[in-house]
Amino acid sequence: MNITIYHNPECGTSRNTLALIRNTGVEPEVIEYLKQPPSLAILTKLISDAGLAVREAIRQKGTPYTELGLDAPGLTDAQLLDAMLAHPILINRPFVVTPNGTRLCRPSELVLDILPLPQKGPFTKEDGEVVINSEGRRVTTSD
Repeated sequence: MNITIYHNPECGTSRNTLALIRNTGVEPEVIEYLKQPPSLAILTKLISDAGLAVREAIRQKGTPYTELGLDAPGLTDAQLLDAMLAHPILINRPFVVTPNGTRLCRPSELVLDILPLPQKGPFTKEDGEVVINSEGRRVTTSD
């Protein structure tokens, strides 16, 4: 089963997403993108395959986004991508690639839409939110 997560172990959303993948019984390929940034071609493909605009894939919080002037509306996608490659902390996370598609998994439970295998048991996010019940089914706000 080929599943890849572009992961930041310091990020709770990324840790929750990784745990949801592992809750299917699959050990994904984990790429710590801050240590091993993607190439321009891979980053462009991740963003495109996830159905996002380049600007939607940029992380603003806790990054040099404003200091680098990336909030300027006239910047091109190429300029934004160059900044993301020069400062990988600007790449929003986590991106997950499975045989069923690619997603920027914010919130982490978005990964459930592309996982090929079902959850094997209950799952509670780090903040205490129950995502998967004891029957292995997704909990929704209407439950």
